[in-house]
This record gives sequence, C-alpha cells and structure tokens, in this order.
Amino acid sequence: MENLQLAQRLRAFRKLKGFTQQELADRAGISLTVLGAVERGNRAVDPDMLNIIAQTLEIEVRELTE
Repeated sequence: MENLQLAQRLRAFRKLKGFTQQELADRAGISLTVLGAVERGNRAVDPDMLNIIAQTLEIEVRELTE
C-alpha cells in the first residue's frame, strides 16, 4: 500500500477518535516526530507499529490498510 493512502486513513481515524497527534503518539508509545512523518506519508510503518497504532485507535489494521 502506498504510504500516502495509509497516511490519509491514519489522520482521518485519529481525528475521528478525537486524538491530537501528541495524544496518539503518547498513548501508542511512539514519538511525535515519527507519527508526524507517518501521517505525512514520509515514513513507512512496520507491522508492529501499525498494530500498536490500530489498537490505540481501537480499530482493525485492515481499516488502515484497505
């Protein structure tokens, strides 16, 4: 999947769930810099990080990737 599509979906779900980037990063245990790069489509997400983000957002990984 293209990084940009994942980035758009991640940003949309984050906003839908009412998280700021900082809140999501803190809850997921990742840095704000990394999350920002992922949301801009500048950084690929490894499967472990994707699972953690999806769990934090209380969604399935496939909702971000399909």
